[in-house]
Amino acid sequence: MKEVQIKGMENGKLTVALSGEIDSGKAEEFFAAVSSAYRETPASLSFECAELNFIDSTTLGTFVKILKLVKTDGNGMSLQGLQPKIKKLFLICSLDTIMEIE
Repeated sequence: MKEVQIKGMENGKLTVALSGEIDSGKAEEFFAAVSSAYRETPASLSFECAELNFIDSTTLGTFVKILKLVKTDGNGMSLQGLQPKIKKLFLICSLDTIMEIE
């Protein structure tokens, strides 16, 4: 999936770069790619989102699903570089209270 690039461990976190558009048609593939990488290298997740242009409500739910996966192991999740319009979605849904948004 070209929108999801698993970069590997950086600063003690499993880093994933996201780009383009991730919508309901790609959400399952997004979850599969991230959860597979996480199972291979269980660690806190760091998403680089500067190149991410669009997400929908299904993708928002997928982020929550990923968070639940990592939290069960005591790990966390952070998102960096969200574009203002995407960051606003996370804030409206109060997701900044359960995941780190920088």
